[in-house]
Amino acid sequence: MEDKQVSSPELSATILAKQLTMSTKNMFQLLVDTGLIRWNGENWDLTPIGKSKGGIYRQSREHGRYIVWPPSIITELDDSQGKQGQNLVTATVIGDRYEISATRINSILSELGWIKRDTAINGWIVTDFGKKVGGVQSTFKNTGIPYARWPQNILENKTLITSVKENKGEAITIDQENVETKDASDNDIRLKYGQPKYRAQDGHFVRSKAEMLIDNWLYMAKIVHAYERKVPNIDEDMKSDFYIPTGKVYIEYWGMDNEAYLATKKWKIDIYQKNKIDLIELTDSDVSNLDDKLAAKLRKFHVLIE
Repeated sequence: MEDKQVSSPELSATILAKQLTMSTKNMFQLLVDTGLIRWNGENWDLTPIGKSKGGIYRQSREHGRYIVWPPSIITELDDSQGKQGQNLVTATVIGDRYEISATRINSILSELGWIKRDTAINGWIVTDFGKKVGGVQSTFKNTGIPYARWPQNILENKTLITSVKENKGEAITIDQENVETKDASDNDIRLKYGQPKYRAQDGHFVRSKAEMLIDNWLYMAKIVHAYERKVPNIDEDMKSDFYIPTGKVYIEYWGMDNEAYLATKKWKIDIYQKNKIDLIELTDSDVSNLDDKLAAKLRKFHVLIE
């Protein structure tokens, strides 16, 4: 029975998913990404491109209206994934590996700074950081929409694995993180002053009153932000004070002037500069006037402020 279905001239999304070794959910996502179908709120509709590629509607008592495709669609979709001897994978394949959707994978890759959204045509552009880990810029030939492909070894990338685990709620503990730290220069300062103890309005616990004021300002300005986010794409283990994912920009507040602190400050600035990572630096004078100072600095990175 299975062989008869596979050899059928009309292929459903379920059969396509089996032939391309992915989940049915991600198969539908791939059909959307390639511009072949769209959701109308109740059913899947064929787009003009989908119709031109041979997609047609069928009706069943059990499932209602559904879409089937000619065998030629396999070549179209298989090529989109770069499987023809190129050893490249898409967000769809990565999502299947980690059992989350391609949409969430793209969000993770964007947060890591490996891709960025092309808002004009709703596609994804590989960044310089993405190219460093092997990202390849591709375009769906049906629609011209850009997307990213990745080498097979991306599935074993430690930075990606950590971000996926965090996204799935499998984050490691603080004790585990300290054990795994390769370079203690940044951690020495943080450990010296103990755990964060100032509670900001959004629930973040931060290490100083100044950081609490910065966090509160970001929260009230409705700017999504992370506190003590580990900086990806670098050789060193370093955390930023704040990270603004919409602008892909980090914030460091420099609040002390003792010798050890200044050494760490220089170390961190050198890393930001060496890796060409966007950084906003704040001092006490900036914190006393965040409405003007921080707002102006964020606008340079196209971060919207309410």
